[in-house]
Amino acid sequence: MKTAYKFRMYPNKQQKALLDVTLETCRHLYNTALADRKNTYEQEGISRSYEDQAAILTFEKQDNPYLSSMYSHCIQDVLRRLDKAFKAFFRRVKAGENPGYPRFKGKGWYKSFTYPDAGTGYKLEGSKLTLSKIGSIRIFKHREVEGKIKTCTIKKDNLGHWYAVLSSETGEVPLVEPKIAIGVDVGLKSLVALSTGNTIEYPRYYAQAEKKLGAAQRNLSRKKKGSANRRKAKLKVAKISQRVQYLRDEFLHQVSRKLVDSADLIVFENLNIQGMLKNHHLAKHISDHAWGKLIQFTQSKAAKAGKIVELVDARYTSQKCSQCGIMVPKTLAERTHACPNCGLELDRDINASLNIRTHGLRGRAYRDLAKNQPVSEVGSSGL
Repeated sequence: MKTAYKFRMYPNKQQKALLDVTLETCRHLYNTALADRKNTYEQEGISRSYEDQAAILTFEKQDNPYLSSMYSHCIQDVLRRLDKAFKAFFRRVKAGENPGYPRFKGKGWYKSFTYPDAGTGYKLEGSKLTLSKIGSIRIFKHREVEGKIKTCTIKKDNLGHWYAVLSSETGEVPLVEPKIAIGVDVGLKSLVALSTGNTIEYPRYYAQAEKKLGAAQRNLSRKKKGSANRRKAKLKVAKISQRVQYLRDEFLHQVSRKLVDSADLIVFENLNIQGMLKNHHLAKHISDHAWGKLIQFTQSKAAKAGKIVELVDARYTSQKCSQCGIMVPKTLAERTHACPNCGLELDRDINASLNIRTHGLRGRAYRDLAKNQPVSEVGSSGL
């Protein structure tokens, strides 16, 4: 199982300069390699591979002082990133999807570089991270890294802060025997409605900061491009946006932790979130609630705890009666489920979460376990 650990770095002025030069060199190399692939195919009909460009890079390093001053595996990883982008492009073409040809990276668009080999080029000792060609940098190591570190990625955010993302590998955690299951219906009225009958409200961090963010963005648009005042205004916009992101992530981590602690099987709807974002009346609120990130956080925590997260078909979960199974059509404005057949009356989101839980129990991944062990609903002592 792979786990990523993100630590804030505190480089000195000299190290910041070296990090910036390294990042900019990687960006130029990416753009050069992309142009080489594009031009070679258009002029000669030849598709460059990673191996081809890695061989060319060996000779280019001799004449380029920036490339020769960098750790070789970092610049090789840039070519691997480009190769991965082209493979994804061809995969989308074959699948008939919108292909999205790899793009050139403008200034500020390329934000990270990677030491790809375990233990080579970097070394973590206590609160110091030593990077080849850069030096020993102080980090805020707020927790211990478990397992063997495989890669080290250095990232720069929009505020100019540097982070080290260490990817480690540990053994697989054995699955616990599922005894408790909950269904989770994500929504806009409440962030989640649970099959226990409980709901969790979302603080709507973006809505709280929207007026302040809008004023900062309007102020930014009035500044002259390239000026010092524009850089200051851009930094202010970035600070507001990042604060919203930090608050949202912290809240979603708390919710996902509660979900994983309360049940052995957590069942979500398999939503087409990208398709839902095309609804321009709701897109802002859907993005703010970050359902996809909540599911991702829950899956990550569940994997570490040996628990199970299932995604089930979202169709008709709100229309179907969770007690008798008949369809009870409703508009989005109707917030109560009232079944004319069995008389069940409850919040429509709670009804949906009960249906989601039922679908999860019937799923292939859980069916064999459910045959041998009855799964009970989590009690009132849960969430």
